[in-house]
Amino acid sequence: MSSTTATASRGTRDYVIVTLAYWGFTLTDGALRMLVLLHFFSLGYSPFTLALLFLLYEAAGIGANLVGGWLATRHGITRMLAVGLTTQIVGFVLLSAMSPDWAAAASVAWVLVAQGVCGVAKDLTKTASKSAIKLTAGAASGRLFRWVAFFTGSKNAMKGFGFFLGGLLLEALGFRGALWAMAAALGAILAGVVLSLPPLMGRAKASRSARELFAKSRGVNLLAAARVFLFGARDVWFVVALPVFLYANGWTFTMVGGFLALWTIGYGIVQAVAPSLVQRSPDGLSAEVPAGRLWSALLALVPAALAAVLLAEPARPDLVVVAGLGLFGILFAVTSSIHSYLILAYAGSEKAAEDVGFYYAANATGRFAGILASGFVFGLGGLSACLAASAAMLAACWALTLALPEYGRGAEGP
Repeated sequence: MSSTTATASRGTRDYVIVTLAYWGFTLTDGALRMLVLLHFFSLGYSPFTLALLFLLYEAAGIGANLVGGWLATRHGITRMLAVGLTTQIVGFVLLSAMSPDWAAAASVAWVLVAQGVCGVAKDLTKTASKSAIKLTAGAASGRLFRWVAFFTGSKNAMKGFGFFLGGLLLEALGFRGALWAMAAALGAILAGVVLSLPPLMGRAKASRSARELFAKSRGVNLLAAARVFLFGARDVWFVVALPVFLYANGWTFTMVGGFLALWTIGYGIVQAVAPSLVQRSPDGLSAEVPAGRLWSALLALVPAALAAVLLAEPARPDLVVVAGLGLFGILFAVTSSIHSYLILAYAGSEKAAEDVGFYYAANATGRFAGILASGFVFGLGGLSACLAASAAMLAACWALTLALPEYGRGAEGP
């Protein structure tokens, strides 16, 4: 076997291991979201309080991505993946220690801290895992797009299954039992990662100063800014407003969890097949960047139209929302998949983990802003107001993509 063939085979093996590990992590992370949302909603917490429970989870991810990318470059991707899995186990154990006898304020504070720990875990694991794709796929842009699309799409499908799993575990094992079961499963995944992957995979010379760390290319900077608005536009209605809206319109917990699961699974499947829906170019940018602009423009039209329809007070607003958000999911999946590819295309080879960490810090910032706005905007004007806010954010995302460089030379340099 030639050295090139051996390297490609080793890269494929490592990609499969990282993908399987991240599937397991995402399954439990999606279950955690449903566990917390449904458990505390059943205890009588308001939509705004529910939004607060997720704020530290998202805020912690902003710093975790930046630091995680730097640490993955300095100490290796495998070690950071192991740290992320271990941190998630710690977060689950902390949540399970909460007592039903505590006062409401103490319970909220405890959940905020534990959710913050889980937020750090999620983004350390994500940054390490997606950096590994850049390393294992090599220089071929076609393979890179296919691998990142499959990884991202399958991950989101697993998150959807996780939503269903969270509701199932909550009913079968209770809040504490579900957390213990998920911690045990992650322990087994952690052992597999440590034993299977090269310990120094992806290790390189890390940035020596904050200025060097933040000196990103024009493409990375613009794409990160667009990502803030893209994911803010999703979470401004998805995390709190939509579940509460559906429940208020007569849906049961099982129906709400089932819809969110199916939406996320479908979203993940579309992400995985996105490369077949996008024209490809030899340089990896000149066709892909315009495609990103087109899909984001189409996406912005959906929540704007949906908000207008809801203001007309249809007879079954819940069915209108389900249909509209189904279309939103398809367009969002392709847009997000293109962005996930472009960040790896723009990222430098030696410090890819740092570039990916910076990008997903922006991703976490968008989610944080979306969740914070969700409870507040929903209280002011209901789901239609949240959808209008989503349309405005997506318009800003599209405007930023107009300045993205379309050729390799324009993508380089700060």
